[in-house]
Amino acid sequence: MTETISLDAARRVALAAQGFHRSRPVSPTADGAATSVGIRSLRALVERLGVLQIDSVNVLERSHYLPAFARLGPYAKADLDRLTHRAGSGLIEYWGHEATFMPIASWPLWRWKMAARRDKAAADPQHWSHANQAMLTWLLDDLRASGPQPASAVEHEASGRRGPWWGWSDVKQGLEVLFAWGLVVSAGRTTGFERIYALPEQVVPASVLDVDVSRGDAIRSLVRHALRATGLGTAADVADYYRLPVADTRSVLSELQDDGEAIPVVVRAARGSERPRAQPSWIHRDAHRARRIPRDSILSPFDPVVWTRGRAERLFDFHYRIEIYTPAPRRVYGYYVLPVLLDGRIAARVDLKSDRSSRRLLVQSAWLEPEAPADAANRLAAVLRGVAEWQGHESISVGNRGTFADAVARELAADRHESP
Repeated sequence: MTETISLDAARRVALAAQGFHRSRPVSPTADGAATSVGIRSLRALVERLGVLQIDSVNVLERSHYLPAFARLGPYAKADLDRLTHRAGSGLIEYWGHEATFMPIASWPLWRWKMAARRDKAAADPQHWSHANQAMLTWLLDDLRASGPQPASAVEHEASGRRGPWWGWSDVKQGLEVLFAWGLVVSAGRTTGFERIYALPEQVVPASVLDVDVSRGDAIRSLVRHALRATGLGTAADVADYYRLPVADTRSVLSELQDDGEAIPVVVRAARGSERPRAQPSWIHRDAHRARRIPRDSILSPFDPVVWTRGRAERLFDFHYRIEIYTPAPRRVYGYYVLPVLLDGRIAARVDLKSDRSSRRLLVQSAWLEPEAPADAANRLAAVLRGVAEWQGHESISVGNRGTFADAVARELAADRHESP
């Protein structure tokens, strides 16, 4: 039987599945510096989400740090670095959505995709690997002899030899090809955030390395986790969480429906809404039906709540496109714009930048969304103060762009600057 739920209820289910229904586990000391968020909390969060997307843009903060801050509040980034930068931490990297950190126990679930990438390359005579097989063999031999290394160290080794491939781009491309094929894995990151490459047997425990999962069983496991992590969604929504084939995802959801784990659901549009006709969706049987979402947060552009843009539009009436690669004159909202979550809705968006030399948080623009709560300015100001403190900034300056900039600046009693 198909269940019908309101749009507000669907939003709360989606946010609760991502961990936003809990109060932040923060216990500051007298000086306000300490927090109860440590490695255990961070590890549990990655287990819950399944993936943390990696992106190199560092204008505010690297994207994988932001989902933890949004859900847990202020924490020591060094603690997350201990999980993401070190081999043996229990996390590893692969293309779980885009480039992501993930629990190492889930690595065998991606062998079918690694094999598919190898097979596709083998069938394409123009693939880079065909003309560079000697390079790939040398890279594997070098890692076997020298142990885990970043590409820069491997390139240094290559520059001292003679052959047809010397150069950073060739070494890096070769390592990335082997990484995509699963013949090389990540062994953490350097302090400069450079990926360290290793042979699987050098860093993956035998208990994980020896696990053999069929393509069908792997996709079923990933769909089950994706549905639990999204709370509810269409087949395309659930598939996009791990970038799985939609047809396979729909088939698994049908099986899970037969098993009672996935419940068909229709999200009822608000009265008078011009929303498109509801699409067939599913809700996880154990989805938490939160009565409210107490968390006020900023979301990374690569947060699972908004990374499936069509779903963000259907659930939150939020049209979102990151404008980093848009020429400045054509940007609508700004360069690095983050959605703002208030009262279980995406109520605003802000373009933020860390001015590290001056220890200032720059609010380049601020925009209010429809149906935002009446006290949105006050609450956004509190969120921004939290961001600034977590980043170690001493002040906040607000630019002059956006429908919400003046109101936010007043709440913060902030300095002003000319927006770029």
